[in-house]
Amino acid sequence: MANRQPIQDQLLNYIKEHENDPLERSTTNSGTPLINKDAIQTIGPKGFALMQDYRFFDQIQHFDRERIPERVVHAKGSGAFGYFKVTHDITNYTAAKVFSHIGQTTRIAVRFSQVALEMGSADTVRDIRGFAMKFYTEDGIWDLLGNNTPIFFIQDAALFPDVIHILKRNPVTHVRDWDMWFDFFSKRPESIHQLLIFYGDRGIPDGYRYMHGYGSNTFSFVNTAGEYFYCKFHYKTNQGIRNLESQRARDIAGADPDYGLRDLYNAIASGNYPSWTFYVQIMSIEQAKLSTFNPFDVTKVWPHGLYPLIQVGQIVLDKNPTNYFAEVEQISFNPANLIPGIEPSPDKVLQGRLFAYKDTSIYRLGVNYEQLPVNAPKKFKNFTRDGKATYDSQGGAPNYHPNSFGGPEVDPRAVALSPRLRYTGDVGYYDNGFDDNYTQARVLYQRVFDDGARTRLVSNIVYDLKNASGFIQQRQIGVFNQVDPELGRKVQEELGKYQQLHALI
Repeated sequence: MANRQPIQDQLLNYIKEHENDPLERSTTNSGTPLINKDAIQTIGPKGFALMQDYRFFDQIQHFDRERIPERVVHAKGSGAFGYFKVTHDITNYTAAKVFSHIGQTTRIAVRFSQVALEMGSADTVRDIRGFAMKFYTEDGIWDLLGNNTPIFFIQDAALFPDVIHILKRNPVTHVRDWDMWFDFFSKRPESIHQLLIFYGDRGIPDGYRYMHGYGSNTFSFVNTAGEYFYCKFHYKTNQGIRNLESQRARDIAGADPDYGLRDLYNAIASGNYPSWTFYVQIMSIEQAKLSTFNPFDVTKVWPHGLYPLIQVGQIVLDKNPTNYFAEVEQISFNPANLIPGIEPSPDKVLQGRLFAYKDTSIYRLGVNYEQLPVNAPKKFKNFTRDGKATYDSQGGAPNYHPNSFGGPEVDPRAVALSPRLRYTGDVGYYDNGFDDNYTQARVLYQRVFDDGARTRLVSNIVYDLKNASGFIQQRQIGVFNQVDPELGRKVQEELGKYQQLHALI
């Protein structure tokens, strides 16, 4: 049929693939044949339904539980499968098997998402986009969670619930509240770097294929000699960057709220496999000690002139999910899923994420969520048993250690790749959110954005800022003034034009 997209043909493809299959008979979930699929059992055609209709109960009880709690963050998303292939050697930095040699190929799962809004939101809202990857490695699952920006709004995990609260809805009115939004950001100036990206031209990617991805947090590498390095991950789209102008994005939101999901699915189904080039930045321990900025602050970037991108490999997505719920809604990522050769860093947001992600997955999916096929490693041996939805009890192996009955022991290789690190300092609560928050934001505004980009940035800011209370507007303008007085002045002028126009209406 003309003008149909691949995403529209799922059922047509199914019947074509199964047209010669014998007729299947409908059953309950336990395999019992159904008598009637389209009616419940009643006393006569107009009488009461019977409690004994166990075939109906089988269906309705499952239906009542077909949905799980949506993610607190990154609820709306799209997924695909593919592979990561090493093209350049970085074994002098890390002993992780995923990078073991040129040509090494590892299957991956990727989930793209929004950060703030709910499952039913449009794909073209102004928001950060999630870019999470699951590597099914020989050493277990490695989850690399990131976004389409190299930084984030905050630099301390203690503020994470607060920033997510203001990204979402007012708990009283249940609408997005721009007083909440700009009140928080104007009081936490560490957010300004991310805000400039958020309201800039890359604030609304033209689908998921046309955006870069970043691991965002700082991680660590360990090589076979036990040498330690800090690292950041980057994945640059090979399709080229494409973004949506604000009004165009709003038009698409009304016409096709699943724009990004549809574009990704159709591209893969058509054999137009999207790809990204994978890079790392490396910083030695000595360089970190001498750095003029905090290299573990996720509101900061590592300048490429000082820490150049090192090419590592290619990411290719070549397979769509066979079932969205099983493979996209139930996929779960955890930044604590690290493999030997890759370790955390003192990044304060990462430190908080190491606990939070598994905890929310247990809440959403149950304690055995890592046994679901899409989350499962190639193999696992441990002493964890039982709980809801246990799929693998490990063949009766002992569930305690030490034991005399063949239970697993620690891997000497993993032990060797976990070197002891020396840290000293006074235990305390250190709020570093008022360090230098403006230098990198100023470089972005003055040197990276051209005149057109700066004009669009102001317009995008004012579109939301006009909805905040006057005293909050002025405080936020004060933050913009710290980046560049021109930025503050232009935002003030555009707000004034809006207020004058509003007064005439």
